[in-house]
Amino acid sequence: FDRIENTASRQVTFSKRRNGLLKKAFELSVLCDAEVALVIFSTAGKLYEFASSNMQKTIDRYTSHTKEDIGSKEAAQQSLVQRRSEAATLAKKIELHETEKRKLCGGGVESCSLEELHDLEAELERSLSKIRSKKQRKILQEISELKEKESLLLKENALLREKVRTQLLPTAPDQHLIPDDQPNGNMEVETDLIIGRPGTGEAQQQLANSSETSQ
Repeated sequence: FDRIENTASRQVTFSKRRNGLLKKAFELSVLCDAEVALVIFSTAGKLYEFASSNMQKTIDRYTSHTKEDIGSKEAAQQSLVQRRSEAATLAKKIELHETEKRKLCGGGVESCSLEELHDLEAELERSLSKIRSKKQRKILQEISELKEKESLLLKENALLREKVRTQLLPTAPDQHLIPDDQPNGNMEVETDLIIGRPGTGEAQQQLANSSETSQ
């Protein structure tokens, strides 16, 4: 859009657009139940205004919100500055710790003075002492745990041996009962030696002689 150079045309356009703007402001306040305040100054300095409620209250409300926004922006700016300062301080601390770490690992010690080297040596000695103490506690703890495991295994082994020994004990053999009608003494069994084929005369003669002898 360009500025209307003709004064009369510019005044006519201003009147039409002003009336349309005031009408739209009124419709917005009615249809949407909004608090609307409209202020217009013409080229000649004449005031035109519209307020759905009280113009001064709306202006005060606007001023209050503007101050709150300004205060919030200032607070956010201060918070940002503080955070940047904290970040810079933290970065310096990290750099210092990294330098000390490199020195403890043997790097960058060429530029250290004798006093700094002495302090570094003392720091290493303290670190080694802590490491040895921690290692000793770990070893003693592992030894104690191993002894407990050994004791449990010995108990389990003893129980298993007792169980196996009980299962492998020999059982008493069954005693055969002797009937009452059989004598307990030695039984005599007669055996005769017969020479010759069964049924022959010689065998029958030997059998007869044996019978006579037994009688």
